[in-house]
Amino acid sequence: MSKKPSPSMDAWLREAKQHESAPNIGMYLTHNGTVRQSAKAKVRYGAEDTKPVTGMLFSYDPEKVDRIIADTYKMDGIYYLRVWLNEGELDAGDDIMYVLVGGDIRPHVVDALQYLVGRIKNECVTETELN
Repeated sequence: MSKKPSPSMDAWLREAKQHESAPNIGMYLTHNGTVRQSAKAKVRYGAEDTKPVTGMLFSYDPEKVDRIIADTYKMDGIYYLRVWLNEGELDAGDDIMYVLVGGDIRPHVVDALQYLVGRIKNECVTETELN
């Protein structure tokens, strides 16, 4: 399975602003996750003896992602969501994920982005770092 071409956030925003939900939206927030060189164990847990990451094997469960998107739409003030996930063997610096959240006010949009990305990362994806 080879990696997919990354989407254009500019195009996503243009489409979002033409969507029927646009009059309700006061803020769009984006997220772009990438493959970093620092190992997860080093960044999250301070393990200094880790080797640099050269890439990642990445996959996800699309049905779980769809359910989490549906759950996120139930949050207060959230009117627009778009998610793209890569797959396959990725190199350091490659895009893993793009997310666009549109909602009425900043606290709702920030909360929804954290909720959506957190659940996707914790419940839907498989990441294997390559050294």
